Amino acid sequence: MPVADAHAPPATPNLVERLREHARRQPDRLALQDAQHHVRYGDLPDRIDALAERLTRSGARRIASRLDNGVPAVLLDFACRRAGLVHLPMPGFFTAAQTAHALADAGIDTLADAATDAPDGIALSRRALDQAPSLPTGTALITYTSGSTGLPKGVCLSAAHLDTVAASIVEAVAGHTPQRHLAVLPLAVLLESVAGVQAALTAGSEVLLQPLATLGWSGAGGLDPLRFAAAIEQAAPESLILVPELLKGWIQALMQGARAPASLRFCAIGGAHVPPAILDAAARHGLPVYEGYGLSECASVVCLNRPGHAVPGQVGTPLKHLQLSLSPTGEVLVHGPRFLGYVGHPAPPDGPLATGDLGEIGADGALRLSGRLGNRYITAYGRNVSPEWSEALLAAHPAIAQAYVHGEALAQAVALLVPRDPALPDAALTAAIEAINAQLPEYARIAAFRRVPPFRAEDGTLTANGRLRRREIRARHAEALADLSA
Repeated sequence: MPVADAHAPPATPNLVERLREHARRQPDRLALQDAQHHVRYGDLPDRIDALAERLTRSGARRIASRLDNGVPAVLLDFACRRAGLVHLPMPGFFTAAQTAHALADAGIDTLADAATDAPDGIALSRRALDQAPSLPTGTALITYTSGSTGLPKGVCLSAAHLDTVAASIVEAVAGHTPQRHLAVLPLAVLLESVAGVQAALTAGSEVLLQPLATLGWSGAGGLDPLRFAAAIEQAAPESLILVPELLKGWIQALMQGARAPASLRFCAIGGAHVPPAILDAAARHGLPVYEGYGLSECASVVCLNRPGHAVPGQVGTPLKHLQLSLSPTGEVLVHGPRFLGYVGHPAPPDGPLATGDLGEIGADGALRLSGRLGNRYITAYGRNVSPEWSEALLAAHPAIAQAYVHGEALAQAVALLVPRDPALPDAALTAAIEAINAQLPEYARIAAFRRVPPFRAEDGTLTANGRLRRREIRARHAEALADLSA
């Protein structure tokens, strides 16, 4: 049977309608909570309306927010949609150059920052703008990917698409719906803002929010595992959304005596490949971890394992509004609602969304991933990175002749280096890496290296025109890469 390609999201109640219904049915139920704010469902629609009116009066059309996790960040996101404005949540892990690029690229005219003396904890400031670039019609949210190269790319999403994904997630866990969700990922990440916060509110559940530093985060790639575990234990949530490095750190803390709250019912994990050993360790500690799979272009989640329907090694079955198929080469294709386009790029072609991921689809519809087309890797924090980016910078350094970078499912990338002078001491290579790291965002930096013999076409590690043959290099240096990645 052919697979239909309906790019428009199916009709579903929008976010504001759902919140108004919850306000009628459970006005005294807590909806959002952080250390300074407590918002009940009965008050939430009015709070959103008031902020939407303020945004409209300000003359804003496209707003970039630079807010830590907290109630103000959630209210701003929803108020932008209520007012029909474009919202760009800015990731805190972007470099200054990446931030400047995103603001200019998206034509941002207003910045939203935290301010304790401003209404709803949000200060608005206008930004000089010569001309606003055109965006796809219906754009409500822009999420910038980490960028496989230096400049991140803006994914344009509609409000209806976001509503559809959140509603499908709620349906996917029906019968096991968590009533208390703790946001532990940055709200600038779709996996948290849509699959976590919006899905929880769509279900009428409570959302707990804490500053990232309180949760143990430090920058884009640092985590204090004991602090992270303590924050989870104190909050006693029923659900979390994790990336592999957070789960790994949490397990480390549990091995050191930390305790997981008995309240936990559903811990989703995605954003990057999850090593089976981590999932096995989570199971031994009694953590209800369910692996999923998604893309920014699909507004986060595509597939999800469910309670009672979870198979190790699989990332689950697609949400109800999506279908999957495979190309002749085995690439996973997603059929159904998808993004409107990239900022500054032509509209995406008709047909299914080619994911760049290779996989197999079982008889029950569950997806098993087996790799990726191309060389892009995804870090343990869910950042997409092209190794050629850092490899080019490394090889351009006077001390380094050749470089191979590996980062799949790692918190920080590692490198195999060929020095220009075999007699060069390791200290000089360390200094070279430090200089290169200063040019890279935190998620793309090199944490460790091993010096290796030159890559040559004669031994199969280079192509005839001098390109790295990545599979051959991984096989030849498997032990070194395993040691560096441990």
